[in-house]
Amino acid sequence: MNIGLQVAMLAVLAVAGYFLPALFGGSGAVYSAFVLIAIFAVMSYGLDLIVSDLGEVSLAHPVFFAAGAYATGIISVRLGLGPIATLVASIGVAMLLAGVVGLITLRLREFVFSLVTYAVSVVALTLAENWAFLGGSDGLTGIPLFKLDLGVASYRAVTDKDLWPVAYVMLLGVLWIVRAFRRSRLGKAAMTVHLNPRLATMSGIDPQRTRLMVFLVSAPITAAAGWLYAYQRAYISADVLSPYFLILMLTAVVIVGRGLLFAPLIGVALILAQEKFMSFGGYVDRIILGTALILTLSFLPGGLYEAVRALIARLGPAGAKQDTQIEEGATECR
Repeated sequence: MNIGLQVAMLAVLAVAGYFLPALFGGSGAVYSAFVLIAIFAVMSYGLDLIVSDLGEVSLAHPVFFAAGAYATGIISVRLGLGPIATLVASIGVAMLLAGVVGLITLRLREFVFSLVTYAVSVVALTLAENWAFLGGSDGLTGIPLFKLDLGVASYRAVTDKDLWPVAYVMLLGVLWIVRAFRRSRLGKAAMTVHLNPRLATMSGIDPQRTRLMVFLVSAPITAAAGWLYAYQRAYISADVLSPYFLILMLTAVVIVGRGLLFAPLIGVALILAQEKFMSFGGYVDRIILGTALILTLSFLPGGLYEAVRALIARLGPAGAKQDTQIEEGATECR
């Protein structure tokens, strides 16, 4: 398939995706669900770069999500600045935090790295709950509506339906960034460090520098999700650092399959479809979410994608032939 045809097909899919909420009824609840799917998918893509490409498990990514949300709340409420300024601030704060976390964990690997990043989340949660500058336990209220001034025109999002174009453009932008990252020199270096650290070193790749650079790419993506979440919710509190968001991100990354471009998006869509339209209540939904993560890691390490591929291969002609050979061998042994 030539590049022009691929681009045309992707453009058609992108346009069609925009009209999905209308296709599902176009109610306020549907648009709210789709906006949250876009936001949480973007949030998860930041972690996906660390888990799938770098081969690490960062438990500090809710901090980057919260950084984007809090930066947006503080700057929009106290300084009266608009979405572009708050987005720039969100990205800047996230990159600063990512640089600090990356430097602290530069020489750590696997288990210890995960523990340190989790400790970062605990410290951040404690600060958010008790620091008056961040609103303390009461949180930050009064975040204004999303209003984008474009010079000759302006765009104001009063409802989730109005916010959907912004969320969708952000999602498409992040999909493009993730795809470009995996084709870039940094993305290939991260994968080499993940799969064969010794080969990476022999090839002149610095694993520590690579990890830091991937963190600096990953954190702003997750922070951008926090930026839009602050406008969607109009209120930010310490609960953005709750374990729920970490479990949601991890489940979205692994449930479909790691390293697949659309996997986190599909994962988030499955999770929110259950919570929004087939809910059993808040506590039960979280138990379902946690159980899904446990079962995936325990029994489906390759995710649903690999399980379906294995099933298709087993049911196909080659799988049937292999089963016959196994049965014949077992008969001869008997």
